[in-house]
Amino acid sequence: MNNSIKNQHMKLINHLLLLFIFTTLISCNKSSIQEGRQSTQEKNQSIDSIKTENVTFESEGIKLASTIYSPKNPHSAIVIVHGSDQVPRMTKFAKRLAQNDILVLTYDKRGVGESGGIYAGPQVGTNNISFENLNLLAKDASSAVNVIHKMKEDLPIGLIGASQAGWIIPIVANKNPLVEFMVLLSSPTITTLEQLRFQFYTNGRTDFWENHTEEDAREHIKNDSDRYQFKATDPKDALKTLSIPGLWLFGEKDIQIPVKMCIEQLNTLKLKNKPFEYVLFPSLGHNTNKKEPIDISVNWIKQKSLNIRSGKEKNILK
Repeated sequence: MNNSIKNQHMKLINHLLLLFIFTTLISCNKSSIQEGRQSTQEKNQSIDSIKTENVTFESEGIKLASTIYSPKNPHSAIVIVHGSDQVPRMTKFAKRLAQNDILVLTYDKRGVGESGGIYAGPQVGTNNISFENLNLLAKDASSAVNVIHKMKEDLPIGLIGASQAGWIIPIVANKNPLVEFMVLLSSPTITTLEQLRFQFYTNGRTDFWENHTEEDAREHIKNDSDRYQFKATDPKDALKTLSIPGLWLFGEKDIQIPVKMCIEQLNTLKLKNKPFEYVLFPSLGHNTNKKEPIDISVNWIKQKSLNIRSGKEKNILK
């Protein structure tokens, strides 16, 4: 074979090789685009498959406005309980839970949005966390639980909430037997007066834990005088009576509640065979409404709901 033929042969091979690579790249790119479109379509279908319904229900003589998010095949149902702020329906959070096959009811807090009644607060230490107001808010959440139960009687029903909800949720669970699990984010297990002592001590300083020890905080909580005089609410009073599973999620840098003290109290309750669990996030503060804590919560709810439904089925078979 002379050099001219060899060169022509090599050019043909190179041309075919380039054509093969080009075709492969186009094919891979099309496949990647199709997969991306499919993923987006699946996500949109997941959102589209969630039915929303606005519902008004009554609690203690006033009407509360809510929205129920219903996925196609829910494994459980949950009511979102508010923190201390003037909070309307938590639609973004509700959608996130519903996309994980949880039926969700979220409502405008009393005196907020389309709900009737009077919002108590917002000044810290006032009637916002009085014994009377916390129990009133607990009745609102309990009424919401009853609404979901009438809608889906076969679903395990739980409560989820943050901060102030840590005092409200145990009250609801203690008084309403329909509540079968609870998830509490950055929620206190100490009394309302103890929480105020700690909050006034930290005074919003984000560097508080860099300059104070756990011993400092506990000594202050134990001995500081109270700036407000009202009957304290202690969530442990209700927690001691409960046998339903509970999950607490804490941020170690929290300056609203003394997390290690709360964990110690949970451990004491666990020693009494209470089905309580907690997860501590070293890098987080009071706001634990983040991806990892919520993902853990969603998986925990799914597992506990399966256990609850399985237990009910066994009882029926007996």
